[in-house]
Amino acid sequence: MSFGRLITAMVTPFDEQLKINWEETGRLIDYLIEVQKSDGLVVCGTTGESPTLKDEEKEALFRFSVERAAGRCRIIAGTGSNDTDHSIHLTKAAERAGVDGILLVAPYYNKPNQEGMYRHFKAIAESTSLPVILYNVPSRTVAGLSAATTLRLAQIPNIVATKECASVEQITELVIDAPEGFFIYTGDDGITLPTLAVGGYGIISVASHLVGAEMKNMIEAYLDGRVQDAVALNNRLYPTFKGLFQCPHPVPNPVAVKYALELKGIAVGGVRLPLVEASEEEAAFIRKLVAE
Repeated sequence: MSFGRLITAMVTPFDEQLKINWEETGRLIDYLIEVQKSDGLVVCGTTGESPTLKDEEKEALFRFSVERAAGRCRIIAGTGSNDTDHSIHLTKAAERAGVDGILLVAPYYNKPNQEGMYRHFKAIAESTSLPVILYNVPSRTVAGLSAATTLRLAQIPNIVATKECASVEQITELVIDAPEGFFIYTGDDGITLPTLAVGGYGIISVASHLVGAEMKNMIEAYLDGRVQDAVALNNRLYPTFKGLFQCPHPVPNPVAVKYALELKGIAVGGVRLPLVEASEEEAAFIRKLVAE
């Protein structure tokens, strides 16, 4: 199954006590669907601060998001961790909540080899009837999924897609050899257009919180054969793609996008430790970025 071309990795709104702000969560879901044209939302991914969300908070977010979206977009639950049994537990909770699919990040910190990662993902996939999206992000997890392991996992019937934050070269290798019906997304906003150009399917995005409608136009322009229009849109959007992670020096996600949403009147609140709010220098950069 397809989850659509533009999926937003959604932030988790917090109140002043850094508890989940349910009113703003509902407002954010509506905004991402109706204004920013998201085909799907990843709930409790890294952008949603999954490392600092408790299991009961995740399960509540899964249920709330399914109910609020009400079929208007796909809801994908981030249920991956570096503990296979824990990932299975969260996946079963997500399935009970009625989500449309799950996103499984490559196990982090304990540095499994390729066979360990294969068995990890296989065990989780076999525990559920839900469609599975793999998530390869070696800059965060250290140990990354190789193209060969991803293609091996793609043979498992309900592993239907991958989110790749590796390189255009690895995306190309996957496109060449992936089975029919296996969807390849990038997780790097800045290479959305190159990913489409080599045969990838779409983007699981952070910048779509701010410029999702324009990104949707860019994707549709490329697919319609209006390549120069797509290039012009990409060039206009690129400062946002880059600025949310380099403002003006590297800043951990979702610090910048949460501050940017606050500037747009969407009260998503701050971030939980060990993340900290934007510094004044970073905040000034983000204000300028949003204004432009």
